[in-house]
Amino acid sequence: MDSDNLVRMANRIGVFFEAMPDRPEALEGIANHLRKFWDPRMRREFLVLVDTADSGVSDIVKEAVLRHRAALQPAAA
Repeated sequence: MDSDNLVRMANRIGVFFEAMPDRPEALEGIANHLRKFWDPRMRREFLVLVDTADSGVSDIVKEAVLRHRAALQPAAA
């Protein structure tokens, strides 16, 4: 999948959840959305992107991924 598209989609999810007043709940919401609706291939590629310095991933999405990385990691094939 196109890396720019993954970043754009993740950042849009982040914008939606950023409006929530409860930050921990927002971070969990972002992670849950990625886990539920992104296939393992997308999540695997996105986790690599988050670790890249100039990925363009928003701060809230990066924080959500770092905090909930274990839940987002696809099972080994």
